[in-house]
Amino acid sequence: MIDTQTGADPRRLMAMASMRWQQVMAIAVCVALNALDGFDVLSISFASPGIAAEWAIDRKALGFVLSFELMGMALGSILLGQVADRIGRRATVLGCLAMMLAGMGATSFVHSLPELAITRVLTGLGIGGMLAVTNALVAEYANDRWRSAAVTVMAAGYPMGAIAGGSIASAMLATHGWRDVFLLGCGMTLLLLPFVAIFLPEPVSAVLLRRDAGTLGRLNQSLRKLGHDTVSALPPQSEAPRKTTLADLFSPDLRRLTVMLTIAYFMHILTFYFILKWVPKVVSDMGFTPSAAGGVLVWANVGGLIGGLVFAALSSVLPLRKLIVGAMLASVVTVTWFGQPHAGLHALAWAAAIGGFCTNAGVVGLYALVASSFPTATRAGGTGFVIGVGRGGAALGPVIGGFLFQAGFTLPLVAAIMACGALIAALALTVGPRGLADPLPA
Repeated sequence: MIDTQTGADPRRLMAMASMRWQQVMAIAVCVALNALDGFDVLSISFASPGIAAEWAIDRKALGFVLSFELMGMALGSILLGQVADRIGRRATVLGCLAMMLAGMGATSFVHSLPELAITRVLTGLGIGGMLAVTNALVAEYANDRWRSAAVTVMAAGYPMGAIAGGSIASAMLATHGWRDVFLLGCGMTLLLLPFVAIFLPEPVSAVLLRRDAGTLGRLNQSLRKLGHDTVSALPPQSEAPRKTTLADLFSPDLRRLTVMLTIAYFMHILTFYFILKWVPKVVSDMGFTPSAAGGVLVWANVGGLIGGLVFAALSSVLPLRKLIVGAMLASVVTVTWFGQPHAGLHALAWAAAIGGFCTNAGVVGLYALVASSFPTATRAGGTGFVIGVGRGGAALGPVIGGFLFQAGFTLPLVAAIMACGALIAALALTVGPRGLADPLPA
């Protein structure tokens, strides 16, 4: 047991100590949770050809179907992220898993668009809350040396889940119906529940946010579960940081920074989710089977995974903003190219993979740029605002695509129009203020 009366703060001790296997296991569970999110978000995309065929809905209506859980995600990330600070990270994760389980299970039994909207928004609420909490969890579980690497690996879990779950779903669709895709999501969620209950303690820093008579006991319980020595007393309570208000983000010093980052994130995410959400339906309409169409979406996520990892490696040696702008301009070209006529399924898969590579590289870069551009006092509030508002672009991407298809626009033209989101994002970053950081490693 460590005597905190001597000034040893368990947060700093953990940050400086080597990683314990319990910490690695907790981070691995968070990666798995993010992978589950990745599959759940795209499950509707894999199921969309079957839904459209069974219910005879047009592309405009399908665009809304593809956006239902994205709307829920926006609400979940804002509302449940705040709830986690009040009731705890672990309790919020379990609550989010319960919502995802209920939403995915109920989706397999719906028979109308209103019912589907309710179940997908419920699923999205859980996914959005999970995304907000797992980011904090990984950063709080890791020590200083491995924190950046742990966050990068966690981010890679999202496309990993889409690849692994999507591969299974694509194989299932060859012999099963679209409802079975959501039953698969239920099974994956149930599989993760015991791992969360056993291996995810409340992070030490989160325990110390809320102090009462039982705080010391909860603190030592978390320390034991993470493989560290317990303490004899609580460390001194630091002054709580002032909460950022919306007015702070639009002060004269930050106004232009906030606006430009929000525009960039909103517009690039619009392009990103257009290609991820519409790939199966577009390929299916070309005459390929739903399982083959799902396979093309899997390749889009394989490209996205590789793109994110390559971007992370390049960002250690190249200026961040210039690298992001380059990825966005490449996204304009590759998303437009995906919409052009291709000779066969393999060519379509390659086009989708390259589009996923460039668009996801831009998304990964934007997360890093947003976090590094705001001053320390406004970083959390600024990041939350940019990403929260920007997720509106995620919901609008499939909807706008659906309206354009319904209006009679051809795929090449729709793809070219939707690719312009990444172009506008690149322009926003190019004309942005000097506060848009170009951090290089020390």
